[in-house]
Amino acid sequence: MNVSAVMIVKNGARTIRKSLESLREFDDVIVYDNGSSDGTQAIASEFPNVRLIEGNFDGFGTTKNRAAGYANHDWVLIIDSDEVVDEELLHALKTQILDPNVIYIVNFLAYYKDIPIRHCGWNNQKIRRLYNKTVTKFNDNFVHENIIDEGMKKLPIGGNMKHYSYMSISDFIVKLDRYSTLFATDNVGKKYSSPSKAFFNGLYSFFRTYVLKRGFLDGYAGLIIAFSHMATNFYKYIKLYEINLEQKK
Repeated sequence: MNVSAVMIVKNGARTIRKSLESLREFDDVIVYDNGSSDGTQAIASEFPNVRLIEGNFDGFGTTKNRAAGYANHDWVLIIDSDEVVDEELLHALKTQILDPNVIYIVNFLAYYKDIPIRHCGWNNQKIRRLYNKTVTKFNDNFVHENIIDEGMKKLPIGGNMKHYSYMSISDFIVKLDRYSTLFATDNVGKKYSSPSKAFFNGLYSFFRTYVLKRGFLDGYAGLIIAFSHMATNFYKYIKLYEINLEQKK
């Protein structure tokens, strides 16, 4: 297989073993760790095909580009520590002739714990994850990064990535705090915010996830996800409001 798997991670011990198990047939796996303290590095070191790199986190786009720079192959599959390559995707990566001028889009299957999430806007997301690093790279966005697609085609590749992003309610709380802070930091001085915008943005986010995207059909997990979306959107705009106020002083 002429594809390197590249992962950036911090404190992913609860899920990284399952992820790396799905990558055993890759001859080159880069785990770029930025300060884990939960045993993530020890788990990664158990896998003979993994090269563990320790470095700083400078935003998702920049850090993913830095991690991809260590890859032996030109083709890079970006994977997170809570994601698992299924057999169909693995087969496609081993057998498909890849076009350097194409960014390949992977289908995602979402889970809360081991519960499949079929609604909430989580089901069957299509995300750019496979690219040739000699042709393109990620933009430098601190958060909401993406592979630059100017002048390139975007095509699906067979198979799925299974996404085990949340293993407990506490995971939602930790991640909403982290991502709302990243959003506010990345948009300071660029976007307007106010307490009312934070409130109504959060309220609409709950309505969209739970009602319009039928999150109620996912049972109690759908309620947790919808509330998490509401809280994330509220806090990212209220944090941005606070930072913008401080900038004016």
